[in-house]
Parts: sequence; C-alpha cells; structure tokens
Amino acid sequence: MKFAVPGRRDAPLFAQALGLVIVTLVAAQLIAIGVIFTLPPPPPEFYRLSEITRALKTGQIVHPRDGRPLVIRHRSGMKLDNDDSPRRAEFKAAVGRELGVPVERISILTDNGPRFFVRTQRQKSPPPQGGPGGGPGGPGGPGPGPGPGPDGVGGMPGPGGPPPGMSPRMSSSVERLAAIMRDEPFLFGDFELGIRQADGRWMVVEPKPTFRFDSWQQRILLILALSVLAVSPLAWLFARRLAGPITAFAAAAERLGRDPRAPPLSLSGSAEVNAASNAFNNMQERLRRYVEDRTAMIGAIAHDLRTPLTRLRFRIEAAPEDVRNKLEVDIDQMEAMISATLAFVRDTSREAERTKLELASLLESVMDETAETGGNATAEEGEKIVVEGDPIALKRLVTNLVENALKYGGAARGRVYRENDCAVIEIDDDGPGVPAAELERVFEPFFRGEPSRNRETGGIGLGLAVVRSLARAHGGDVSLSNRPEGGLRAKVTLPA
Repeated sequence: MKFAVPGRRDAPLFAQALGLVIVTLVAAQLIAIGVIFTLPPPPPEFYRLSEITRALKTGQIVHPRDGRPLVIRHRSGMKLDNDDSPRRAEFKAAVGRELGVPVERISILTDNGPRFFVRTQRQKSPPPQGGPGGGPGGPGGPGPGPGPGPDGVGGMPGPGGPPPGMSPRMSSSVERLAAIMRDEPFLFGDFELGIRQADGRWMVVEPKPTFRFDSWQQRILLILALSVLAVSPLAWLFARRLAGPITAFAAAAERLGRDPRAPPLSLSGSAEVNAASNAFNNMQERLRRYVEDRTAMIGAIAHDLRTPLTRLRFRIEAAPEDVRNKLEVDIDQMEAMISATLAFVRDTSREAERTKLELASLLESVMDETAETGGNATAEEGEKIVVEGDPIALKRLVTNLVENALKYGGAARGRVYRENDCAVIEIDDDGPGVPAAELERVFEPFFRGEPSRNRETGGIGLGLAVVRSLARAHGGDVSLSNRPEGGLRAKVTLPA
C-alpha cells in the first residue's frame, strides 16, 4: 500500500491531512519522551519541623530551604483532620513537644491525603523494616523510593542506598531526600497546620499561595511548547498548500468575470486540486465559446441585413416622393442600428490590451475634445488614480457617457475620485433625468427612454449598453441616479 506523506504535492488531500495528524502525534510523543528522559525529576517542596514550628513561635514569615515561604493566618475555624495514621500522630506529637501544645489542639490538612515523613528525636537508628510507611515493617521503613507509600506517606530508601537500576539523577534526588529524612520530620507539598488558641481561634501555618506553576506543570508546558515549535512549520506548510489553490481559484474567477479570454488556470497540487483546476478550465473554455458564438451570430445577422436594405433603397426610387421620403428615413435608421450593432460586436470581441493609465487625464482629454467642438463639457480637477485597462475601451466608455449627457442634459461635468478600493468616474448633466423605474432598463440594448423616433434625439439605444459592457469587462460596473438638484448622474466604478 502506497502511503502519502504531507510533503507530496500530488497526494490526495485526505492522505495529506491524515499524514499531518500522524506526524504531529508522533512528534509530540517523541518530544515528551525526550524531555522526561533528559531532564532530572522535578524536586518536591520540603518543609522541616523546625521551620514550621519557628513560624508558629514567631508569627513571622519563614523562608524554608527547600520550599515556598511559610506564612501565618489567623482564622475563626478550621477543619479537623480525621486521619489517625501513626505517621500523622507522631508528627503532631513532635509539633506539640516543640510548642508545648496538646496534640488534640493540633490539626494537619494536606492537599492529597497524608504526605509527610516522621522521625522523632527518640529514633536514633534507621526505622525498622515493615509497617505502613512503604514496605513491611514500621513507619518510615524502606519503600520503592521517595514517593508516597500505600497510605500516601513518603518512604525512605533502606541502608543499602537507592534501588538498583535507578538513573544517576534520580539516585541523587533519593539520597538527598534520605539525608533530609534522617535529620528531622518534614512535610512536602501544600499543607495547613493549625494550632487552636485559648479563645477558640486557630493560628494556621501554610506555604504562601502563589500563581506560579509547579515543577511538573512546568514540564508539561515545556513539552507543549516544544511540540508546537516542532509541528508549526509542518502545519504552516500544509495550511499554505491548502489555502494556495483556493486563493488561485478566487483570482481566476475574478479574472474570468473581467475577461472570458483570460489564460487558463494552471495549478499543481493534490488530486482534488488538479481535478478542480481542469473543471474550471473546461468551464472557462465553454463560456468563451458560448460568448464568441453568440457575438459572431449577432454580427453576421447585422452584416447580412445590409444587402436587403441596399436592394430596398434601389427599389423605392420608383415609389411616389412622399412615400419614398418616409421609406428612406426608415432605411437610414435601420442602417444606423446595424452600424451600431456591428460596432458593439467589434468592441466586445476585440482582443483587449491592458495597460496602466491615469483616469483623470483620460477624462480631461475627452472633455477638452468635446469642448473644442462646441459642447458644454468641463472636468473638475481630481485625484490622480491609475488603473489597469484597455485605453481604447475606457475612452469609448467615457465618450459615450459625455455624449449622452450633452444629448439629453445639455451639459456634461465630470470628476474622478477614489472610493474605498475603487476608482470612480462621475458624469453629471442638467437634463430632466430618468424615471426611477427605467434607471436599469436604459442599459438594455436598443432601449430608448426618449420616445422620439429621431435618431438624432432618441439615439439607437446601444450607448449605455456599451458603457456597462466595457465597465464590467474591466471588473467594475456603472449605475445611474437622479440628482436632488435636477439632472442625471452616471457613476462608473473600476478596481484601482
């Protein structure tokens, strides 16, 4: 069976994700094993009998040699311990002797049950074998190591030293623990030791609470941090490889919306990415053929209509003059529509050459040319915004809007500015505007809002259709709105 690892680009996405999960788990476990076997065991916190009793006698903070500072609290009440194990009873007796307090007024609470070792001044030799302290024999007998015995109480290695097979670091910790245990009784870990006062209140000594992590918690955080550092590059590589095709698809879809003749998408990656790339390219090719076929059909129809119109023009020569004049007007209008249609097909099917151009200069040049022929056209000074587009198509777009404003509004005022991430071209006129119900219909081919049949006033109805087609071919759009002070405003947005 062929196993696909995350590094293979042609592997299925499912196999890559599965390989990443397996590698992550294995790496985390190897790091955990390496930390456990490399670093020494975390030392526990020890609190000796002398340090505890000194804090109770003085009421001041005591800094133990192997633990956190011991602090004194005064409370109105404290929970009594119900453990009567020999070690706990002997430790309480040792505290009572040091402070001169009856044992029944002493209470010891530990975080996880009894966690202390007892060695009184009367014990001059190592504890006898056996008992509840971690092996067969008396309290404090030898056990498997320095950890708690069956009753949760710490054991002590026997006279022969640490158990065989123990690592040097662990052996050193065990020997140090045994030396402490031979000196005097101690507690380890969190605890509360309280002395009931004559007035019923309790004086409690405990390690100072802290927000720091224990040694074993620090080891866990270290393992987590190392695991994250080890796996992050692999996870980043996988995430980048997964997100890359999606970004490429989004860019290709945007490019297809602007230009159906855009080059096909070229992606290499997992099997799913290759399949999606091939499907996208096939869809783009079908759309391109569809648009070209429909455009070619319209162009062919418009071109072929010129022949019968020419024959009609010759045949009406024998008609009466009043009828001939009307027929000639209709034929001229039909020829104008055919010429506009052919120009529309030519503009939409022409291969676009995209270059960077500055819109404010383009608008000013169109306005200046229009003003030279007597048109009331002005351009406001605006921001210099550079876009990438077809210069001929964009000039045709602006020219159509200016001519439309002059024809129906008597004046044309233009400006260019930036809005969010888009460049905006606005053309205002002083005409009557357009009814709200027709603001979108005027972009339909051959739709004329002006009811006149005169092509000098009503037009052919393709000017705004060409404007919208060119704007959308550049990834933008165009909209019309009636100005509150009167007149119409055409707004073209293009990606800057």
